[in-house]
Amino acid sequence: MASVRLGTRALATLLLAAAGIAGCDASAPTAAPTTAASTQPPPAATPRADASPAERAAALAGTLSDEDLVGQVLMPYAYGSSATDVTPGNKAGNQQLAGVDTPAEMVAKYRLGGLILVGFSADDPTSKNQGTTNVDNPKQVRGLTTGLQAASAKLAAGSAPLLIGTDQEYGVVTRIKTGVTALPSAMGAGAAEDPRLTEDAWRAAGDELSALGLNVDFAPVADVLGAADSTVIGSRSFGSDPTKVSAQVAGAVRGLQASGVAATLKHFPGHGHTSGDSHSTLPSLAQDRRGLDRGDLPPFVAGIDAGAKLVMSGHLDVRAIDPGTPATFSHKVLTDVLRGQLGFKGVVITDGMNMAPAKRWPAGEAAVRALNAGNDILLMPDKLPEAYNGLLSGLRSGGLARARLVEAVARVLTLKFELAAKPAPAMSTVGSATHRRAADKLAAAAVTQLRGACGTALRGPVQVTAAGGRETTRGLLVNALRAAGVEVVTSGGTVVHLVGYGDEPGDLSEGAAVTVAMDTPYLLAKSNSPVLLATYSSSQSSMTGLAAVLAGKAQPTGRSPVPVTGLPPSSCTPQPG
Repeated sequence: MASVRLGTRALATLLLAAAGIAGCDASAPTAAPTTAASTQPPPAATPRADASPAERAAALAGTLSDEDLVGQVLMPYAYGSSATDVTPGNKAGNQQLAGVDTPAEMVAKYRLGGLILVGFSADDPTSKNQGTTNVDNPKQVRGLTTGLQAASAKLAAGSAPLLIGTDQEYGVVTRIKTGVTALPSAMGAGAAEDPRLTEDAWRAAGDELSALGLNVDFAPVADVLGAADSTVIGSRSFGSDPTKVSAQVAGAVRGLQASGVAATLKHFPGHGHTSGDSHSTLPSLAQDRRGLDRGDLPPFVAGIDAGAKLVMSGHLDVRAIDPGTPATFSHKVLTDVLRGQLGFKGVVITDGMNMAPAKRWPAGEAAVRALNAGNDILLMPDKLPEAYNGLLSGLRSGGLARARLVEAVARVLTLKFELAAKPAPAMSTVGSATHRRAADKLAAAAVTQLRGACGTALRGPVQVTAAGGRETTRGLLVNALRAAGVEVVTSGGTVVHLVGYGDEPGDLSEGAAVTVAMDTPYLLAKSNSPVLLATYSSSQSSMTGLAAVLAGKAQPTGRSPVPVTGLPPSSCTPQPG
């Protein structure tokens, strides 16, 4: 197992972190919104032509007014599929959210440092705090991001590009689905057990996100899955073994960032050992510190060592470190542990500030608390005007130290200048054959057989059935089977039954010869089918890989990355002695 180097990183990191938060009190209340005039610092010296991103960031931060500084640490969502042309409904949504009509006006009014593109589907455990959908297809997304960057370029900080991010984890949390290459879920990659395949696939993903104008991905999930009943993390995790998860996380980070898209490790310090959903409650992490060090932190260390540019703080009650305080608002968790002990020097971003644990305080007070704890960006702030004015009031009242805010802005601007140095690929790369091959290889390697003799193709015609609402995926498998030379019928024949996210024992088919889990494999323990398979994902690549196994044209070489009661990790590969 990779060791967690707690307390062994350079002392200078600790001293710098301490200096950055001197005088900050994470529990200090926020003052009432203020109407004081902008505080404009004197112009800073122009950095030399060969200045580093950090030097350019420091110079730019030194020129920014209070309002511009505050705006740079905010990353809300907006309504609309265009930066400037919105429907009446989206206009009304933006007015309620921020008192503006369009996303571009939101960027201008609040001098934003970033914006998150959102969207959701029925099989999405994160849909609870997604107020709208503003992703549709590659052309639309590229137009939206172009318009947002044009609005950002007019700001005082406009020489540094707007951060535009989304939750493109693949699997159940995938914001952009149409026209792009769909990777298998993180758990699918964990089953493949080949970090090189993971890195190749995530490099393809990074190329496509960059081509669409996104420069931040809120992925990969670095949570080690220890709670089999977790419905919010589940297949979003690479698995339950900290060492294997660490290797997968590092591969995903390297692949994604090779394309100029910043990776985000989430949800620090680890959401996998609790079944609670932090969208609606404050999950408690009961592990002692040794358990955290051994079972939760290693993938974050591996991701940091791989160069991850962001870490997302989780709305989690970490009992062993700061009981009762959500990690998002804990100076002990974020500044003492993440920065001081793990040595992370990049950008810390909150999980959604419109989630229940963050809404225990008024939006302005929550914003100040989160910055004081050590976050550099506030994601999806609840009540954007209140968060913005709360930060201004805190700055002017002393509740938020200027040094803490400037430190956060300097990190944000440094990240922006680093990302701007790499040109975006052409739109023609989106959905390309090369990218599909990378996804196909990873998905094929993920297919796992947990019961039944290996290497035997299905005999006779096949009928594909699925739990309710999965007709699209059923159709993908039917087409893939036919392409592989398998006869598919609508009644009779050998039944292959598909189950996925949210399905329960009642969704199993009693007479199915083969049952396939397209999310976590735990439900297979309840199935009486003689053959059990897992793809961990319902993407086209996953259905193609499954069809090859069912047709006898490929071996299921994957191994379940989580333990399933009564079943081996694989019934096809040798078990460890």
